[in-house]
Amino acid sequence: MYGLVNKAIQDMVVGKFGEAAWNRIRQAAGVEDEVFVAMEPYDDAVTYRLVRAASEQLGAPADSLLEAFGEFWTRYTAREGFGDLLQATGSNITEFLMNLDNMHARIGLMCPHLRPPSFRCSDVTPDSLTLHYYSEREGLAPMVKGLLAGLGKNFDVGVSVEHTRQRGEGIDHDEFKVRFDA
Repeated sequence: MYGLVNKAIQDMVVGKFGEAAWNRIRQAAGVEDEVFVAMEPYDDAVTYRLVRAASEQLGAPADSLLEAFGEFWTRYTAREGFGDLLQATGSNITEFLMNLDNMHARIGLMCPHLRPPSFRCSDVTPDSLTLHYYSEREGLAPMVKGLLAGLGKNFDVGVSVEHTRQRGEGIDHDEFKVRFDA
């Protein structure tokens, strides 16, 4: 993953729990980097170790932290220079979700080592859709729930998310039923 992800984890932890908590997490994860370079690729293991250490140090389930991080990520990336791209991806949440792969393709032009997830929408109605999430990385489905909550806030739409099918249950991806309230 790119350093932007690890930097966002750091910013979220420091913002909620302080610098001392971040230093404990970083040390527990065995991460020597004190600064992450946003556009530099890092081994995925670094991110996974940070999440595991944060879970242990903060006494919170990793899934809860990943969900909170997903929501944080939607605001963070807008602040870190991706705001215009996010706005251009869709004028409403449904349009945005249907264009996620196109957005990732554009980001891939700046980040040649990017290995983004893929998203597909089905059963689209004015108040719901099914989101299909494909990723080579395991265990990040809770982050998708958080991303959806964050996007709901960005678009001023109430969002409820049900994780209806998990990868490995006879399918190669995760599925979420997403409902919208105006």
